[in-house]
Amino acid sequence: GCFWYSWMIDGISAATSSEEILHITKYGYDVVGAVVAIVVVGSLLVWFFVDPKPVKYGVVGVFLVSLLFTLYFFRDPERVPPTGDGFILAPADGKVVLVQKVEDEFLGGEAVQVSIFMSPLNVHVNRFPISGTVRYFQHFPGEYLVAFDEKSSLRNERTHIGIENGKTRVLFKLIAGFIARRIVADVKEGDRAVAGERFGMIRFGSRVDVIFPKAMEVRVGLGDRTVAGETILASII
Repeated sequence: GCFWYSWMIDGISAATSSEEILHITKYGYDVVGAVVAIVVVGSLLVWFFVDPKPVKYGVVGVFLVSLLFTLYFFRDPERVPPTGDGFILAPADGKVVLVQKVEDEFLGGEAVQVSIFMSPLNVHVNRFPISGTVRYFQHFPGEYLVAFDEKSSLRNERTHIGIENGKTRVLFKLIAGFIARRIVADVKEGDRAVAGERFGMIRFGSRVDVIFPKAMEVRVGLGDRTVAGETILASII
């Protein structure tokens, strides 16, 4: 109970400005359009054909709340990446739930992993953590464990993206969660990545693992909040 209350509060405090609510991501146009159509048609049918009035008002209210949540979920605020080089930026809004040493094949040995949990109330548009060239892209089908479960990194449906910038390589994993059922990543090998720019999203709650060289200085800790494209996860020492 405490965990769910915590991520709800974190999500609400993460994005409440009118700017975030008014901008809708292109990755959600299909869902938003479908929900708007359902809400309009459903509300009209209920309004003219359902009695008594308390039931009518209640059902229409549920339709409107569903629409508001959909618009809120697909909000896409502008972000301003920090100036300078040598930073690994957060690719997602959320909360740091894991910082640990790992072995990674793409990086060629020991590395550091920072995991960010995204609640359904966080902004879900993802951004590149580093500029460079996309050298690796792979989608893996899998399960739908809750995203904050450490095993989700290996067992859940996920998309891995690896970027190379000179001698620096960064791998990040978009991981579907218990509610999330679709990963949208407008990326392919050979693409040019620009730190802080949008590239996709995970729908309805998820997790992102970011793996970078162990020689870099970690700039976040457990429980810290991240803002996609702005928060510095690590920097070159």
